[in-house]
Amino acid sequence: MRETPKPVRVICSIFKYAYMIFFVAIAIGPLIWAFLSSFKTYAEINSSAISLPKSITFKNYASAFQYAPIAKYFFNSVMIVGCSVLVTVMFVAMCAYVTSRFDFKMKAVIVLLISASLMLPAQAISQPLFTIMRALKIFDTKLGLVIVYSAMGIPMSFFVMMSYYKTISPALEESAYIDGATFFKTFVYIILPLAKPGLVTIAMLQFINTWNEFYFALMLTSGDRARTIPIALNYYMGTFANNYSALFAAVVMTVLPTIVIFIILQKQVMESLTAGAVKE
Repeated sequence: MRETPKPVRVICSIFKYAYMIFFVAIAIGPLIWAFLSSFKTYAEINSSAISLPKSITFKNYASAFQYAPIAKYFFNSVMIVGCSVLVTVMFVAMCAYVTSRFDFKMKAVIVLLISASLMLPAQAISQPLFTIMRALKIFDTKLGLVIVYSAMGIPMSFFVMMSYYKTISPALEESAYIDGATFFKTFVYIILPLAKPGLVTIAMLQFINTWNEFYFALMLTSGDRARTIPIALNYYMGTFANNYSALFAAVVMTVLPTIVIFIILQKQVMESLTAGAVKE
């Protein structure tokens, strides 16, 4: 086979790295810009949006807590997101396993209904959800948001876990049954440990989607009792004046937990994404 000339390889490498740098810059550029802007004064932001801050000060972060009840909204987000992640992972871990391993009546219909729920836009279910929350008297409560977020996260997580369960050999379960293990023990002590990367993946996806969710958090709440951290960003945007310096500080505090969670769990996520890529 004829070897590619060296100048061509060099040009291809330049284009390859330029392509990668371009998309990396698009991905992390806004985050870096918001982080640097969180240390600027209001005058510095207005004079030049892309300049570096003249000094490093945390006054904007202190101002962010003064303009909005961030601490309360942050606590609400932790409670609501944590509960929704637990509920989603618990239900999906069980129902996806049964669906991927066994044939039963109405299986195709159930999978079809779950698939159809992915196609519904949020606006299409807004009025029914609002009416149901009012009727059940869980409007403007953490419980109401937990139920909504869990229901929204189950469809996508369901298909992710179904795909992951199919990479686990059924021979392991058959061996456990031969040794006298019950269905429950086989699932808890054999399947769940092997499915840990998949479970971590859906937990992380649910966390990110729920933590950043704005539409339902605004529509299904009316006060500070259950509102989450994305709603706090509205406090810095006024009709006649915007507190950009405090806004950028609040943005940094809002996105930081998702970045930290991904860094901690990236190993398990990569294992889940590559599971089944190579078959012997």
